[in-house]
Amino acid sequence: MHIALNQLAAHLHKGLRPLYTLHGDEPLLQQEAADAIRAQARAQGYTERSSFAVAGAHFDWSAVLAAGGSLSLFADRQIIEIRIPSGKPGKDGSAALQQIAQAAAGNDSTLTLVLLPRLDKATKTGAWFSALENNGATVQIDPIDRAALPQWIAQRLAAQGQRVAAGEEGQRTLTFFADRVEGNLLAAHQEIQKLALLHPPGELGWAQVEAAVLNVARYDVFKLSEAVLAGQLLRVQRMLDGLQAEGEAAVLVHWALAEDIRGLKRVKDAMNAGRPLPMALRENRVWGAKERLYERVLTHLTDASAARLLQSAHLVDGIVKGLKVPDWPQDPWQALQRLALQLGRASAGAARRG
Repeated sequence: MHIALNQLAAHLHKGLRPLYTLHGDEPLLQQEAADAIRAQARAQGYTERSSFAVAGAHFDWSAVLAAGGSLSLFADRQIIEIRIPSGKPGKDGSAALQQIAQAAAGNDSTLTLVLLPRLDKATKTGAWFSALENNGATVQIDPIDRAALPQWIAQRLAAQGQRVAAGEEGQRTLTFFADRVEGNLLAAHQEIQKLALLHPPGELGWAQVEAAVLNVARYDVFKLSEAVLAGQLLRVQRMLDGLQAEGEAAVLVHWALAEDIRGLKRVKDAMNAGRPLPMALRENRVWGAKERLYERVLTHLTDASAARLLQSAHLVDGIVKGLKVPDWPQDPWQALQRLALQLGRASAGAARRG
């Protein structure tokens, strides 16, 4: 069975299952979910804990299987944790996990906790993951996206008895906080805890948050692509500055921007050839959040604009590789900024017209 992360606490309050699988790339949220399961297990007498980290294709699964089949002299109930950082248990691991999952049913002496990174669709339909899901509870742990981050911060502040001012001032404070911790949820959690140490429960003013919260944001090239397509120009500028400061390769940033420009041009050409937009998107493997962003931009993107964007991407490709191009900045990051803003303005214009 699948349990949403925000429903885990209510589920645990009703009772434990013998097998839990947590998968996702947000370490803070995964750690908190695992802690909640462990705490409930300890309250129900699971006092012994064994932990295994699966490293490499030659990991010895016999020790894991043996642990699940035996009990300590000192405890009637035990927790067995299996961490698979790669998300790929291998052939032996696949067989072992299926055996563990099948043995979990009706076993109230052992609670098994499997910890995994984010998994692709093919892995989630594989035999070993299906066995874990069918015989236990799985929790998919998704990152907190930028739009939801201010509300997440407000909820965390409320849990420690603090809040921002009501109305526009409070929203401005939360937006500032989110800008400083975007892409780094663990650091965001630490900054929230810091505010509890610095200030008593109650209302936090802008000046208190501004003085306390460090700039610990971490930016992702692929999130930059989404921000550009969403027409979020100020955020795009901030992300480019952050990526440059973090030492990201200019060529990788160009690749992400150029991929979207080429993708938009391919879908536009397919539409011009008579393909309906949904079909053109599927044929060009545009899925998920990108699909919605592409739909909005393409509704208003002209053929001439698409051609100009493609030409600009070609020119910036040369600049990031050391070539000089007339009428363009010679600094790669300045050229990337101009390209990103050119695409971003087209996207922002589509948003206004939509």
